[in-house]
Amino acid sequence: MLLAYPFRVLVPRRAAPEAATSLAVALLLLAATADLAPTPVVIALSAGAGATLAGLRLSRLATRHRTDPTPRAAGVLLDAAVVLAGLTAVVLPLADLGHTLAVLVGSLVVAALAVAGLYRLPGRARPAAGLRLRWLVESTGPAVGLALAGWLLLPRDGLPAPGRLVAALMLGGLGMAALDAFAGPRRRSGAAVCRGGVLLTLGGLVLLATLPSAPGGRVALLAVPPLVFGMLLVAVGAADAAADPEPAEPVAPAWPRSVLPAAVLLLASGLHLGAGRAPDRTSVLLALAAVPPLVLRELLRGGDTSTSVRRAAHRRPTGSAVRHRRAAPARWLGTPQPAPTERASPGDGEGAPTAIGVDSPWSPDDNPAWSALGRRPGAGSGTPGDRAALLDALAAIGDVPAPAGALLLVDLHGTDGLGPTAREDVLAEAVHRARAVIAPDDLVTGCTGTGFAVVTAAGPVLAYALGTRLLNALGPPYRLAGALLRVQTSIGLAEVSGAGPADVLRQAELARRRAVQLGRDRVEWYDAFLEEQLVRRLDLERELPGAVARGELDLVYQPVVDLADGQPVGAEALLRWRSPVLGTVLPAELLPVAEDLDLVGELEWWVLDRACRQLSDWSVGVRELWMAVNVTTRELTTPDFVQRAAAVLAAYGVPPERLVVEVSEPRVAGDLPTVVARLAGLRSLGVRTALDDFRAEHASLAQLRRLPIDLLKVGPELVGARPDGQPSLIDVVVNVGERLGVEIVAEELESSTQVEGARRGGCRYGQGFALARPATAERVEAYFEEFPSASR
Repeated sequence: MLLAYPFRVLVPRRAAPEAATSLAVALLLLAATADLAPTPVVIALSAGAGATLAGLRLSRLATRHRTDPTPRAAGVLLDAAVVLAGLTAVVLPLADLGHTLAVLVGSLVVAALAVAGLYRLPGRARPAAGLRLRWLVESTGPAVGLALAGWLLLPRDGLPAPGRLVAALMLGGLGMAALDAFAGPRRRSGAAVCRGGVLLTLGGLVLLATLPSAPGGRVALLAVPPLVFGMLLVAVGAADAAADPEPAEPVAPAWPRSVLPAAVLLLASGLHLGAGRAPDRTSVLLALAAVPPLVLRELLRGGDTSTSVRRAAHRRPTGSAVRHRRAAPARWLGTPQPAPTERASPGDGEGAPTAIGVDSPWSPDDNPAWSALGRRPGAGSGTPGDRAALLDALAAIGDVPAPAGALLLVDLHGTDGLGPTAREDVLAEAVHRARAVIAPDDLVTGCTGTGFAVVTAAGPVLAYALGTRLLNALGPPYRLAGALLRVQTSIGLAEVSGAGPADVLRQAELARRRAVQLGRDRVEWYDAFLEEQLVRRLDLERELPGAVARGELDLVYQPVVDLADGQPVGAEALLRWRSPVLGTVLPAELLPVAEDLDLVGELEWWVLDRACRQLSDWSVGVRELWMAVNVTTRELTTPDFVQRAAAVLAAYGVPPERLVVEVSEPRVAGDLPTVVARLAGLRSLGVRTALDDFRAEHASLAQLRRLPIDLLKVGPELVGARPDGQPSLIDVVVNVGERLGVEIVAEELESSTQVEGARRGGCRYGQGFALARPATAERVEAYFEEFPSASR
């Protein structure tokens, strides 16, 4: 009873018999491996169990569709095939024909019945003759590779070389056909599952005919899994095909049909060579036989992709190689727009790029990912103009059996301040430069008001190289009315490998958006992790507004310790966003989003207010502790920052010297005079100031002399020895701090070694997990109470 309950919970009722049979077969195989049961008995029991269950399923299918002759005939024929497969594995080896011949004869009859049943199965794909020929070419090379693996792994003793070669070729063909069924374009259909099950069953019978001749009886157990599970899949696939002949199919990945055969061949070669065997003549011939189909496959792929790109280019209006529509944001959202008005660039001949006016400026950071991810409400379904031409080109590439190619979305930054005409001129010049580095068959088309798209027949690596060439070509300044304009370029790259046109466009746009986030002037390649990051970013942008009003923000506090005696001297307030949707979000992920949404000020004033209120609550028992809060240079440099900070201190009755305002060192250089003025204003109130994230560089040391600060916070990289063997830089920083009257705080100390290094280096204070972890106000207060005699 205790075992039955989790079985019922984990296994759907419909699949319970198959799961129970699979478990029983696995236990039988373990028993035979441990010499607890004879191998022939285990093979007979396993094959009999699989054939019985599959036969019952198929008999019910035939009975259920008594009035429909097509699925009924398919059920009867497939039922006969699996029952005969079970009998072939159990009974025919006992006949006088001999083991191998008996099983092969039974396999031929099983194949005939199964083919007849598959032919009558609902939902069976009927591709055109040309497509079937293409799939044959695509599969021949990997199939020969699998045959070579079979030749290397099949036993030599007791099996003639011709029989071994025939068995290897049969296993290679059956294995590749099964892989095409389970990983092909219609892999979710019941007909494909059923076909794959038939192929696995036949493969198991071929192994059963071959392996018993090897020394040691347990080798034949390798035939049991494909034989049993193949029969079960025949029944499952036939039932699914009868219930839903045309299920929804996601895009089939191309890698399994290439990677898996190669992996099997590498494993077989390694085992063969590890056994001390040299390659024989048949191995070399099989290896050479795999080369021509692979070469032919690549030639056909390249030719089909180039033809598709050219065909898509010819479908565009004559004389308009690239067009840019007005109201770019609306086009990306899919709303209908009036037809563009074309204006030929001066000096362009027939077929040269044309540029179209853009009525309103548009920031590329605002538009595409929303519509691409389906997050912006109110988007229409129309995709007119250049975006439609781009989708047509991608669809043409995707129509070939093994699509290859790439889409590059190119966006120019720095033209927002220009008028429409000047912006058109810059875009036209950019397209002209791009055409100098792309291939003649590559397609260039408009996609945004500030950029264009390139569809290339090249593979992903060559497409990335093309993106790098585009960056170099678009980087030099643009001459406008006697002046030079410098722009930045962001390029997103996505492969055309079987995905739908809209998916490829969305992926390229996500990659382009990532290139913008990482600083521009770069090429970013789409991958699934990138999409997860950007979806997460959009979720943050959606949920963060209103988080303060909803009471979702929280503070934790990390103590700061005097390294001389281990006594706590203060704490740093650290922001946490406890989102009910996204979970706990840390500042490293939260603050960049807040900056983009212009919410940093709201968050930082909430932190300052809450920290001062907590500091006031701690004043009863721990009066001399100080509290550090972080502020950005953007908020620090606001004109009323000092007055507002004074107001918060006065509201809670907190002495100014107990507040420490920290600012990050890498950001102060952007507006150094204003930062100096604000820090000096805070010090005039009595508030202490700190410089965080200090880097021991020449510019940082020179800048340090100008900043009115009390504390200097350095990371663990300045405490430990440098990779080049030179002594740590903490001595230099401490000496400079002593001359300037600045105390040093070593932060992010995560080991006792780092703590000792900071103490020996002369740091006054320390902070990090090795000393005390961030915690809630109550826990930190309890921590402080452990040091009643602390001098603070």
